[in-house]
Amino acid sequence: MQKIIKTISTLTALSAVIFLQSCSEQPKEAPKEEKFVITDSLLKRLEIDTVQGENNQADLNFSAKITANEENLSKIYPMVSGLVKNVPAKLGDRVSKGQLLATMTSAEMAGFDKEAISSSAELRNAQRSVKLTEDMFKSGLASERDLEQAKNDLLVKEAEDKRSRSILSLNGGNKNGTYAIKAPISGFIIDKNVTSNMQVRPDNNENLFTIADLSNVWALINIYESDISKIKEGDEVNLSILSYPDKPFKGKISKIYNMLDNDSKVMNARVVIDNPGYLLKPGMMATVQIATRNGATLPVVSTDCLIFDNNKYYVLVLDPIKKVRIQEIEIGRKFENKAYISKGLNAGDRVVASKQLFLYDSLRPQ
Repeated sequence: MQKIIKTISTLTALSAVIFLQSCSEQPKEAPKEEKFVITDSLLKRLEIDTVQGENNQADLNFSAKITANEENLSKIYPMVSGLVKNVPAKLGDRVSKGQLLATMTSAEMAGFDKEAISSSAELRNAQRSVKLTEDMFKSGLASERDLEQAKNDLLVKEAEDKRSRSILSLNGGNKNGTYAIKAPISGFIIDKNVTSNMQVRPDNNENLFTIADLSNVWALINIYESDISKIKEGDEVNLSILSYPDKPFKGKISKIYNMLDNDSKVMNARVVIDNPGYLLKPGMMATVQIATRNGATLPVVSTDCLIFDNNKYYVLVLDPIKKVRIQEIEIGRKFENKAYISKGLNAGDRVVASKQLFLYDSLRPQ
């Protein structure tokens, strides 16, 4: 019994000592959360993008059709009616200025021939009349008025003879009633609407030949309504043709047709393209790439660098002191994978282009 009492006393004393000791100890503070630090080794593993300045450019693709340059094109209509006898010129031929294209027999040309012969004879008579009147005037057998009248008649006959000869020689007419159609310019025959033994009526309104100088051609670009505002005269153009996939053709937009086609709902723009070797043929289809430029000169950065949070855009900018800092930005506009920055960035700034969401969550104030 004494041993039990002694044991209880010992436990009571030990409990009192432990209680007093615990009362004398100070409470420990909770460990502070360590702040996230970007190390140099981490920076080396990040992708960095540089903000570009005044690079407000975008490439747009359109379809186009190659056509002849209408300013270097001649449509040939017959000046008289008649029967086509011979057509040595063929579609696609290359012809020189003045080369014979076709011949016709024409009653009208026969009439012009007669007029030319008559006017020539009347002119000779008028010349003899003036000479005779001058001799008579010198002899006193004719008055000054008679001489003046003879000279006036000569002027009228000269004008009539010149007119009749011009009509006869128009497009190669000659004195046997044959009407010759000749090329007014050098180039290629791109349209032909005449054959041998074809009758050409006086009311014919269709051209017999079309000749085009193909040393340069037009590319007519089809532009849809949504892209009209992005195109302007002077924009550079790269043109590719299926027939020559490895050969680029370059030009600039020289004219924009400010109207939409009622059927296709597209607007046309025109590019004049040099055509060495006549590689480009009217009727070919082409793909056109246009480098467009907006009037604003905003710095541009890849959209991959952007962070969107709480209806605002941010980027992570490399900073010499903080190494990386959060920068709020304002976007002027977006096009494809490019963002044009109206506020918050300058050309030459370097921004983080990888793992930026993780870094943003770690660096932003909590």
